[in-house]
Order: sequence, then C-alpha cells, then structure tokens
Amino acid sequence: MEPSKVGNMLTHQYVINDPLHQVFNAVNAISVQGYDEQRRVIYWNKGSELLYGYTKEDAIGQKIEKLIIPKSMCDLVISAHSDWIEKGIEIPAAEITLCKKNGHDISVFSSHVMFTNQYNNKQMYCIDIDLTDARKAQAQVTLKEKMLETIFEAIPDLFFLMEPNGTICDYHTSNTSDLYVSPTQFIGRNMSDVLPDDVANKFKTHISKALAQEKMTSFDYELAMPSGLLYFEARISHLKKPNQVMVIIRDITEQHKSDQIIRHQAYFDSLTLLPNRFLSLDRLSQILVEAERNDEKAAVLFLDLDDFKKVNDSLGHEVGDKILVKSAHRLQQVLRKEDTVGRLGGDEFIILLRGLTDHQDALAVAENLLNLFRQPFKIDRRELILTLSIGVAIYPKDGCCASDLLRSADTAMYQAKALGRNTYSFFTPEMNIVMQRRFEIEEQMRGALERNEFELHYQPQMDVKSASIIGAEALLRWHNPVLGNITPDEFIPIAEHTGLIVAMGEYVIEQALSFLNLWQKSDLNNYTMAVNLSPRQFRDNELIPFIKKVLSDTGTRPTTLELEITEGVLMSGQSYIHDALISINALGIKLSMDDFGTGYSSLSYLRQYPFDVLKIDRSFINGITINKADCDLVKAAIAMSHSLGLTVIAEGVETKEQLQLLERLGCDIVQGYYFSKPIPAVQLLEFSTQIHR
Repeated sequence: MEPSKVGNMLTHQYVINDPLHQVFNAVNAISVQGYDEQRRVIYWNKGSELLYGYTKEDAIGQKIEKLIIPKSMCDLVISAHSDWIEKGIEIPAAEITLCKKNGHDISVFSSHVMFTNQYNNKQMYCIDIDLTDARKAQAQVTLKEKMLETIFEAIPDLFFLMEPNGTICDYHTSNTSDLYVSPTQFIGRNMSDVLPDDVANKFKTHISKALAQEKMTSFDYELAMPSGLLYFEARISHLKKPNQVMVIIRDITEQHKSDQIIRHQAYFDSLTLLPNRFLSLDRLSQILVEAERNDEKAAVLFLDLDDFKKVNDSLGHEVGDKILVKSAHRLQQVLRKEDTVGRLGGDEFIILLRGLTDHQDALAVAENLLNLFRQPFKIDRRELILTLSIGVAIYPKDGCCASDLLRSADTAMYQAKALGRNTYSFFTPEMNIVMQRRFEIEEQMRGALERNEFELHYQPQMDVKSASIIGAEALLRWHNPVLGNITPDEFIPIAEHTGLIVAMGEYVIEQALSFLNLWQKSDLNNYTMAVNLSPRQFRDNELIPFIKKVLSDTGTRPTTLELEITEGVLMSGQSYIHDALISINALGIKLSMDDFGTGYSSLSYLRQYPFDVLKIDRSFINGITINKADCDLVKAAIAMSHSLGLTVIAEGVETKEQLQLLERLGCDIVQGYYFSKPIPAVQLLEFSTQIHR
C-alpha cells in the first residue's frame, strides 16, 4: 500500500487525538511525533519538520527507524517500543542523538507518552527538544573551564578565595612551594592567624578598601621564606554575589631587585658609587629644611680636581677613571656619617656638611681635604699628584635654597682656581662678577665664528744668524661687539671645555694657510706657518682629512706648515695620537714640541715621535740673562735638540741681551716682543717687506 494511503487511513483511525494535535500544531519550537503500534508515523507537527527536515507528507506512514533513528540505535528502539506495547515498560526520557534528513546528527532531549484510543489501539507520542544551542553553550563552558585550568597552571600567581573577614575558603597554585604555609594550616582559618602581623594588617586594610570602593586594590609586601626574603604584590577584588574576596598574589622579587638596581643607577654614580647630582641636591634640600628648623648652619663644598683634564687627555680615560674612584674614597675618609659626598659629573664633587655652628667647621674640613690630596695617587706604577680647588658656601649667608648655594660654591671654586689652585675659597658677592664674565664669554662664543668675530694675528719668527724673518706663528684673537677684546687666556679654556675649540681650530688652519699662500707669493719667500693643535682636536677623526683638504685647496706645500703640540698630548700613548702624528709626518708637515720644559718633560718623546722643532718656553727665556739655572737648562736643551737633528725656537725674546745670549748658545730661531708682537696679516706683510729691504 502506498504511504499516502496508509497515512490517510492512520489519520482517520487516530482522529480522536485531533484536539491534542491542534495544541502540538501551535508549538513550532518543539518537535512532536505520533507512532502506532508498528512504529509508523501517525502525527508530525511543524516543529518536527523544522527540526528533522522531513515534511509531514514525507513522514506520515513511515516507520520511525527509517526516518530519524541512527542505524546503531535501530534494534534498541524497536525493542524498547515493543517492551512498552507488550510489557508496559516505559521508555525513559533521555538525551539522545538522532539523524536529520540531510544526514547530520542532532542532539535532542526526548520524552515519550503512550495513549490508547477508542479503537483500543496504542499510540506513542515523542516530544523532542533541540539541544544544539545548549550543547554549544555547554561546550563553551567546558572550553572556558579548560582554558581557566590551563591559565591557572601556566600562571605562577597564587589565588585565594576569602570571606570579607579574612577567612581563607579556597586557593589555587601551580607550585605548592610558593605557599607561606601548607594548605592544611590556612584553609578555614583567618589570615591574621597565618601571616605576620604587619602583612596581615596590610591585607585587612586593603580588603576593607576593596569592599568599600568596589574596585580592585593592590599593595606590596615582603615575607621571609625558606629561600630568603621575597617580595610580593597582592591584588584584591570583591565578588559581590557570593560576597567573597578574590586575592591574587604575584612574586615580584626579581622585579624588586631590578627596581633597586634602576633606583641605584638613577641616584648613584656608576663609577664611584657616590650619590649623583640628583640625589646630592635632594639631600641638600633636606639638610636645609633641618638647618632652618634647628636654627643651624650648613655648608656646601664644591670640589674640582686640578689639571684632571690634562691627565685624562694625556694618560687616557682608563687612568682618569681610576683617579676618580680613588678620589671618591679619599673624600669619604674625612667626613662624618651624617655628611654627604657626591659626584656632580666629570671631576667635580660636592660635599654637604649639616648641623654646623660656625663656618670654621667647614674650614677645617676644607683644610683636611687639601692635605689628603697632597699625597700622590699610585696608578699603574705611576705616582700622580692631583690637588683640589674647593669652593665653600654657607647656609643661610650665601643662599637659602639648594640651587643658590650650589651656584655660590661653584663660583667660589673658580675663585680658588684663579688663586693658583690647590686651595679653598669662601664665597663672596664679588665673585659673582667673575662668574658672570665667564658665562657671558661662553654665551657670546657660541656663534662667534659665524659672526666673523675671530681674527688671526701672526708673530714673526726670526732666524738668529741672518736676522731675517723665516715664518710666523698664527695666534687667534677675538673681538666681540658686546664684551670687547677677549684674551686667549680667557676664551681658550672655555672653548676647550665646551668643545668649540675643534671648529675654532679648523678656522685657524684654514685662515693661516690661506694667508701663508698669499704671503709666499707676495715676496717669493719660502715662509713657514706654525699652528697650535689642542688635545681635543686630536680626538677629532676628521683632523687629518681636513688638513689634507686645506693644503690642497690653498695650494700650500706641506713642508711649510708646522703643527705645534704640547708634551701632555703625548703622555696618553693612545693609538689615535700615534696614528695622527705618523699621518702628519707622512704628509711632510713639520712637527713642533711646544712649551718644552713646562710639562712632563720626557725626552723619550723626542726620540719616539718624528719631531722637527723644539720650542723652549718663554718662562725659561725670561730668566736666562739673570739666572744661571735657566741659562744652563736652555743651553742643555739646545745642545740636546741639535744632537737629535731638531731645530730650536726660543719664545718670549724681549731684550737684545737675551737675543745675543741665545745666539751664543746656538739657538736657531727666536720670536718675541723684541721683534714684534702678534700683528694682523696686513701688518705682517709690511713688516716682512721692511725686514728684507
């Protein structure tokens, strides 16, 4: 019989259930199917069509196992249906997986009910509820649970669930060794009974804050653990619905150590380990607050190592660093525990004296420091003596705030330098005039080259035997519209300090060689030009390329250029010094040792490096006619230089008697006021013309 005919016959046979069917037809969200005793479909509502994909026409008259029952379940379904029909054993409600028309599985919650109609035929109705969304939600919950488990295991944090009063309800940790005590000792107990009092009090305070503010609070604490003192961060949140407190604890010991290192680097000098400028000034501010409160005096000592820059440039930064470290140790030796010594930078130190009753207390410290530094430093088998210049400012006389006192002490230190170094000076208001001059010079120097404020003057160099001019030394002069004429003794040290000496040195070389080319052409003489090189210029990688370029641009023969350097430049033994001197010699440029006798005076340098000229300092020439020691030294220097094949130049010749004595001693070349002071280029052209008439 065709399914449609079977369906019509079955529908008529079970017409008794029309009112029930009308109810089921009104509910699309639930699948309801009716079956006869042979498991043939007698009813299939709209919900079943939507759930399984079979229309009512498709389903009516079909057996259930042919429609939605998986093959693996067919025997079980047939058996269970028969047991209910024949034995009255009900089919229990259950979650089962059935088949849709498209072959896909679908999870449902299936309930069953059995009726007996007027024909005494049994008919079963199945009510199925789609569990797809529920399964998805359950899967998401399971996934989240797994994720949380994984996260909990991966995170090294400790988790505690507490009552608002601090009773510990539960915990989680991936490593029980992180616990302060074992779980049996804290589960169900109040944290006050487990943790040290100071830590427990912190927890109480922040739990109360979390409950009151309804937001997360955090704090740090430390615990003595078997592995040592550890540092932790606790974060506390209030869980409203269960009215409990979640505490998350993280070990921050490594971070704490890193922070300590960073703080130390921020507040302490990495070389000497002394407080740096920032910390020193902060302590000074605290000292001044105490001094004002207790009606006491305080003192600031500003210290600078004399000639440190020369030693640093000559012997190298490694030796300089060792001196700074040893200096820091010495400074700490004369101070009280309540005083502070700090490093401001470079070779500048600061000493802060608190609780003074009289300025004599500061005076005693300054004298002790000077005496202490008169002892030589022993560095790499060398004995070096570096003295101190100390400036002293007293609170409240010389300033009422940290910056004013520091400025006053700095000003006083420069006064100590001016007094000859290796001494101290107390601040006076008059010193501000001197410092103001220094600041004005430094300010005006920036941009002076661009404003064409510098000019070269030239001091003639004379051949002793022929009394003819053979060359000149180029000397830099500065006239500023605001400050007027500024002497080299004032502006050269500032230029060295600021680094502007490099650009100024290039200007001197360029201008001097341009003039030399003009001078040589003007009267067809092979003049030479002497130019000073500072230690700072030797550290410039562009020095040699620049000299080559200027020689080329001006058409100057290298043999007519003479570069003057001091002995101090050579002492460092740095490779860049050696390489630069070799390159200079290879170009054919003459090398001159300047100011011989005033520096470290090691004769080995005259053999070690390719010098052509030795210049005897004016301080010895000044006394040769009246001082036998000076005369003997000059005589020995000339003889020694000639034996090495060097030309000797005497600086500072001012009298005829000096010139005559130098001629008898065999000096080659002289320069000084006896012939001419340094003069502009135009005057030198006139001077050389007059000499050669």
